[in-house]
Amino acid sequence: MATEAKPERPGFQAVAERRFRLAGKSIIEKGHPYFVPVDRLEQMYAARPDGYVSLAHYDYLGLARHPEVLGAASDALHTHGAGVGASRLVGGERTAHRALERNLAKFLGVGDVLTLISGYLTNLSLINHLLGPRDLVLIDSLAHNSIVVGARSGRFECKTFAHNDLDDLAAKLTAARGEYRHVLIVVEGLYSMDGDIPDLPRLIEMKKRHDAWLLVDEAHSFGVLGRNGRGVCEHFGIDPAEIELSVGTLSKSFVSSGGFICASADVIAWLRFTLPGFVYSVGLSPATVASANAALHILRREPDRVERLKRKSLLFRDAARDAGLDPGKAIGAAVVPLFFDSAEETMMVSQALMNSGIYAPPIVQIGVPKDQPRIRFFFSAEHDEADILRAVDVVAGATRVRSVPRLATV
Repeated sequence: MATEAKPERPGFQAVAERRFRLAGKSIIEKGHPYFVPVDRLEQMYAARPDGYVSLAHYDYLGLARHPEVLGAASDALHTHGAGVGASRLVGGERTAHRALERNLAKFLGVGDVLTLISGYLTNLSLINHLLGPRDLVLIDSLAHNSIVVGARSGRFECKTFAHNDLDDLAAKLTAARGEYRHVLIVVEGLYSMDGDIPDLPRLIEMKKRHDAWLLVDEAHSFGVLGRNGRGVCEHFGIDPAEIELSVGTLSKSFVSSGGFICASADVIAWLRFTLPGFVYSVGLSPATVASANAALHILRREPDRVERLKRKSLLFRDAARDAGLDPGKAIGAAVVPLFFDSAEETMMVSQALMNSGIYAPPIVQIGVPKDQPRIRFFFSAEHDEADILRAVDVVAGATRVRSVPRLATV
């Protein structure tokens, strides 16, 4: 009897190609603005009267090229070398590691801080570490991918609630709380794609009433919200001890790289010996630690940078609204999106900006709902107001013209 032939499975290359198509490959097949070498772009536009402006980078406080930051990084590099060579648990740490963590803890008003090599890894590792089989995590539907992946890859239940809809969260807590041992609520302090913030006072009241824990991802709100840049707690006048855990990044206001966790001293002591993303990852490099610490020092000395950032962010948001553009529910703090009707229009407007020497790539397909394409604008305390208003004029003009010549390959 003849053996029935097994259907041939598609090869790896074919599977990868199919997944790329599903991810939106067609959007970029006629040209796209992604992975642009921005140093070359900056050189290209340097001779133009208006020069080059980046509205795509989160140097919120304007410290990325500050002489003190560069000097501190250079000194640490030449004194301690390029890397630390091992995880801090098995290879020892540098004095500067704990100095940075203590300085952050003092500035933010928390018990202690633990730094990790990656901001993305921080959420991914932490959420998995906190919960087990009889637990539940409730996340905002527009939470960052690191939260989503961390919440959906564990041995616990994961549910979402409608973005910033605390009535929906309350209903889910009421219905489900009795079924689980521990419940963790995860929100962002400043939503990186929408520029809005949660109602923190109500969240704290709800988590207490339902005996839940609260984790706030403050990647975009530390250095931005509050009079001194201490984040969403300072914005609302709330003691940070009211929150079990907050997560930050060194790559935004602190112009370096890596993530960090804020909690009570006892919790941080536990995590230092048990958190996989810390225990099994290399420690921050000396230059990274030094640049972040220098940026923190400048922020503490010059809190007016926070106010300048807010003023310029609001200038863009309000001018955009006056021009008939849609910034959604952005509060006007560091990140302000503009929404468009289609991916094609979004790409076209981004190209118009590029042709004008303004770098602000479109956000379509990846990271946002497919029916909500946008361009996300990041602002800095050092941006010129004239450049901010010019960006609004370019976007408004492009949405009227709807036809923009393509930029030559950079």
